[in-house]
Amino acid sequence: MSNIIACYPGTFDPITLGHLDVIKRATRLFSKLIIAVAESTKKNTWFTTKERLSLIKESVKEVNLDLDKVEIVSFNSLLVDFCKKKNIKVIVRGIRVVSDMEHEFGMAFLNRKLAPYIETIFLMPDEKYAYVSSSAVREIAFYGGSLSCFVTKCVEKALREKVKEIRRKINILKE
Repeated sequence: MSNIIACYPGTFDPITLGHLDVIKRATRLFSKLIIAVAESTKKNTWFTTKERLSLIKESVKEVNLDLDKVEIVSFNSLLVDFCKKKNIKVIVRGIRVVSDMEHEFGMAFLNRKLAPYIETIFLMPDEKYAYVSSSAVREIAFYGGSLSCFVTKCVEKALREKVKEIRRKINILKE
């Protein structure tokens, strides 16, 4: 076991079982894993940063991951600047399918240019999560589909509540 701090950054809107599988794999490789939740994002997130942090903490507990090896924080800067501040030497990224590679490789090369001493590694989740994405999960939730094979119970509950809230806003706009 190396004494290296790694970072798994993302929006996690919401965290999925695929994300949790990558977290589990990363905690076997590194002495500490910082799950870094991006505050500022171009994505139109359903959940606030505070809600996403809470759902990650609950989900990590729900799937019995080693909490001593995991830190969950938010950041609002360039990822490499966050890594420098936290003395992170490795960025962990999940690759589900080949189409993820183009974007992820581009980001890894940019990060390497900005901070050549920070390595990026790619981990694949279990193949049963290869098609699971947060955006797909949000769409399934919006249309009332089954979520239990994609997210933890606490995330499923939060998604159901969020859908009710979104539908109320849509109905208000229609009036």
